[in-house]
Amino acid sequence: MANIRHQLQGSIEDCTSESAHRLRKKIDQARTPQELWLLRNDAYQLISQQHNQAVAAQRINGLIPSFEGWLEPRQLVRIG
Repeated sequence: MANIRHQLQGSIEDCTSESAHRLRKKIDQARTPQELWLLRNDAYQLISQQHNQAVAAQRINGLIPSFEGWLEPRQLVRIG
């Protein structure tokens, strides 16, 4: 689970807003891979605001391998 947390933190590494700071705290406090999976929507929004939707989708979809084996395969849906 530490790897998932690290990957998710890395996806928003260059986001510096107050919202990003709050999300980092939520990521640190998440107790399950499912909680981390749900936080990727927040990460997507932050990255979209900092960059654009294409960059956000690329980064969030890049997290999927980190979640494999932790979540049901049907949950691991890519952002289109």
